Amino acid sequence: MSALKAIVSRSRATISLMLLFLLAGIMSRASMPIEVNPNVTVPAAIIMVRHEGISPEDGSRLLIRPIEKELKTLDGLEEMIATARESVVYLFVRFDINLDIDQVIADVRESVDRAKAEFPEETKEPMVNVISPSPEPDVVLTFSGDKVGERDLFKAVKFYQRKIEGLSQVLETNLSGHRDEVVEVILNPSKLDLYKITAGELIQVLNANNLLIPAGEMDAGEGRFGIKIPALIETEQDIRDLPIRSDNLGVITLSDVANIQRTFKDATGFSTLDGKPTIALDVRKRLKANSIDTIAAVREVVDLYRDQFSQEIQIDYMFDSSEYAQSMVSELMGNILTAMILVVALVVATLGIRSGLLVGFGIPFCLLGSMIIVNIMGFSFNFMVMFGLLLSLGMLIDGAIVVVEFANTKIVQGASVKDAYLQSIRRMAVPVAASTGTTLAAFLPMLFWPGVSGNFMMYLPVTVFSVLAWSLIYALIFAPTLDVSLAKIGAGNKDIEATPSKPKSTVFAPLLNNYLKLLHLAIAKPLVTTGLSLLLLVGIFFGYGKFGAGLEFFTETENRFGMATLRAQGNLSIEEQRQLTAQVETRFSHLDDIKHIYASSSAGQLMGQRDASRDQISSYLIELHPRAERDRSSAEVFAEIRALTKEIPGVYATAASVEGGPPVGKDIQIQISSTKRSAMYREAAKIRSWIASNVEGLRDIEDSLPLAGIQWEMAVDRSQAAMLGVNVSAVGQMVQLVTNGMIIGEFRPDDADEEVEIRVRFPEADRKLESLDNLRVNTVDGGVAISSFTQRQAKARVDTIQRIDMMETVFVLANTDDGYLADNQVKQISQWLETQSIDPAVKITFRGANEEQAESAEFLSTAFTLAMGLMLILLVAQFNSFYQSILILFSVVMSTAGVLLGLLVTQTVFSTILTGVGIVALAGIVVNNNIVLIDSYNHLRRTSTNIAIKDAVFEAAKSRFRPVMLTTVTTIAGLLPLATGFSVDMVNRKIEVGGMVASWWQPLASAIVNGLVVATVMTLLLTPAMLLVPEMIKNYINQYKTVRKQRES
Repeated sequence: MSALKAIVSRSRATISLMLLFLLAGIMSRASMPIEVNPNVTVPAAIIMVRHEGISPEDGSRLLIRPIEKELKTLDGLEEMIATARESVVYLFVRFDINLDIDQVIADVRESVDRAKAEFPEETKEPMVNVISPSPEPDVVLTFSGDKVGERDLFKAVKFYQRKIEGLSQVLETNLSGHRDEVVEVILNPSKLDLYKITAGELIQVLNANNLLIPAGEMDAGEGRFGIKIPALIETEQDIRDLPIRSDNLGVITLSDVANIQRTFKDATGFSTLDGKPTIALDVRKRLKANSIDTIAAVREVVDLYRDQFSQEIQIDYMFDSSEYAQSMVSELMGNILTAMILVVALVVATLGIRSGLLVGFGIPFCLLGSMIIVNIMGFSFNFMVMFGLLLSLGMLIDGAIVVVEFANTKIVQGASVKDAYLQSIRRMAVPVAASTGTTLAAFLPMLFWPGVSGNFMMYLPVTVFSVLAWSLIYALIFAPTLDVSLAKIGAGNKDIEATPSKPKSTVFAPLLNNYLKLLHLAIAKPLVTTGLSLLLLVGIFFGYGKFGAGLEFFTETENRFGMATLRAQGNLSIEEQRQLTAQVETRFSHLDDIKHIYASSSAGQLMGQRDASRDQISSYLIELHPRAERDRSSAEVFAEIRALTKEIPGVYATAASVEGGPPVGKDIQIQISSTKRSAMYREAAKIRSWIASNVEGLRDIEDSLPLAGIQWEMAVDRSQAAMLGVNVSAVGQMVQLVTNGMIIGEFRPDDADEEVEIRVRFPEADRKLESLDNLRVNTVDGGVAISSFTQRQAKARVDTIQRIDMMETVFVLANTDDGYLADNQVKQISQWLETQSIDPAVKITFRGANEEQAESAEFLSTAFTLAMGLMLILLVAQFNSFYQSILILFSVVMSTAGVLLGLLVTQTVFSTILTGVGIVALAGIVVNNNIVLIDSYNHLRRTSTNIAIKDAVFEAAKSRFRPVMLTTVTTIAGLLPLATGFSVDMVNRKIEVGGMVASWWQPLASAIVNGLVVATVMTLLLTPAMLLVPEMIKNYINQYKTVRKQRES
């Protein structure tokens, strides 16, 4: 206490320290990066290995398995998803979320380097990269221009791609809608026959003349010199002048037997913006980078070099998440400031101007003080942090209200301001600290939430911890010091009272009178009150179990951005895919809600997702107008898009807004794994067929079974080939001339910044299936027809093989329709599977939202139990009474009943993440009211020995009514707009119904509001009644003993 006297006495130093904290808080907030969602860093990597012409089966056996064997030895590996496709394999590896991403990438690269020793020859160097956890880019740059040539446009895009990839914040950029340059060497068969040159001979000559030969160094009398033989191709003319053969008549060059042209490769994809062709560059930030800063840097780069290119090139920004983040953060900040104004107004109206402003000043102090801690921890200023601030508004003033109110009571009784606050701190320090401690104990287990969901939600408890820590300091140190200093100033100023008078009436006066009447009734018959209350609670829990609306993982959120996909089966050319994509786009592009549509082909997409569609030919990024400019929600807009594209024959289109909350993918994901491929395919087809026929409310039902198709296999008679002196590699080179062409090297032209491939191929007329039989390969005895030792056979084609955790896997996938719950549908499917005789070699697992929901529900129940245990220990330590401690914790049961009652009345779905967090958060809020009420009761019993127990209960409840109501009302006032689906932003003078901010937080806010209302009512009536129960039971026992003794005597 002497330390507190010193702090209060040296008020100038204390106030200076407080101002320093405020300044540090303002600076911390200004320096924090701004984001919508928490930047959850998932330690994951993508490995890509290319081998020209390798089949999916061979890629799985020769490339994937050696890598899997090395990766499985790494600590912390949680999942491996491997995909083998024609000429390429991908491996997506995910590690424990607590591991450092840089170390993970280093370990993966070492493992891949060890696996390379088992790769076949001519396998390209493996690429290992960090993978973005979000399927959507942070921004898409589109380049177009009707009056600009394709080469000039491509040159500009490649220039910007290099510059943007050079930014430290950028992870990767991907091009779509472009064609790479190539130098095509189109062989002339008639000229080759004329000069008696075989294609194999020509290829050997080309490879031998495109080498860098370091011939070494030598010492001469003049010094030591390096010697170089420049045999690399450096210009187009070098290609034309390559000698193929020479004789007495002269030299035959490549241009004599081939047509050489610098052109573009055959199109492998396309992209359009609002239906017009464009080259798109999608940009993805690094895991730890801030999206707003990243996109600002990208815009700066574009503006810096804009004058270097034709003004006819139009550069647009699509899917700009920074503008979206800024507007959403600004809106939620406006909601916080609005709630702050409402809370301060309520406090002033209740406590009077001086005390109200003193308590109200704690709000900006604690919020800004928390920013110091949050910034030190390296957090961004995101939705979770801001909601933590909003949630803390009511809680943070609780301690200051209790301290200031008690001091005011002592001042009215005649004590000086300084002595009144010293007495207040001496009396209220323990219950205030206990209240803060129990709140922290309630939130503490949330810090240990595992997985992606835990990293997503951890920002909330950390923010609440920070705010409440500062609120305790403010209540016990800075608020008393401020009031004492104001009293000193007021002593010499007639306009400011030195000692505040007790308010004659408050906004709670009418409520207090009615409450006291109910209180009299409650404590007059405590057993009846307790019994009726318990029956009500049991009825609520039973009613919710019987008539509740169900369970979901997160919640459907409003979003300006969405994605649509287009699926179609068949061997479609790129042009056919583009036409189908345009045809589908015209079905919904006329909608007034849509601002932009960016469409791109799916060629070249990485297959790291578990729920990727095998027959997807294109995708759309759809940007809507802001919610205030639309009459409909994003869910309604995308539902109409699905309806408009539903009946198009031959294709399947689906659309949905970008996923909010922790990323989980499609609603229903059934993983079927086995070492027996045929059994796995059979069970997957059976499951999909049953789901499509029997489970209502599902859309986008699909599977990842390989698409049906054929491939031509050149079966080589190795014995015959050996007799003819032919090797298989020579056959492969000749076949390449008929297909995509054979790469013989690269060169860098003077007018290009990238290397250009040199490909040799036959003319288009000779690139037919029948041409394969007429190919000839070189032998020592001359050319031999391939058909003499090979047989062309048609075989079933497996276009894709997927492996998860070293087992071949396929998925059955689906999304739920509006009005249906994935949880109910999963239960229906699970019950059906239990009745089926599944092949023992096949393993079936539910993944995605169901998997995350089960893990989150299990953790939340554990966290809730642990929080209750921690709070019980703290309460027993303070009250030294198990009954009173359990009575305080019983308020958590009341608040949970309030949450369920609200869900039951409104028929709202229980969100595992948001409603679950709301119940845990309530546990820390509602116990505070009981703590202070029971502490006041115990204090009265100790200090007033002659007071009757009912009178002590009555006086304690009466004295705590205003603080309890003030805490409740201020918390509800801050959250009520969001709880009812309104976003009230007084700063920007905007009220929005059903916007993203409200849709995000409505389940959590409504849970807290509903729970707090019920818990407060029952705390003020049931707790006083239950305080009397032990005494009444004791009296009944004593009376029984007395009567029994009288009867015996």
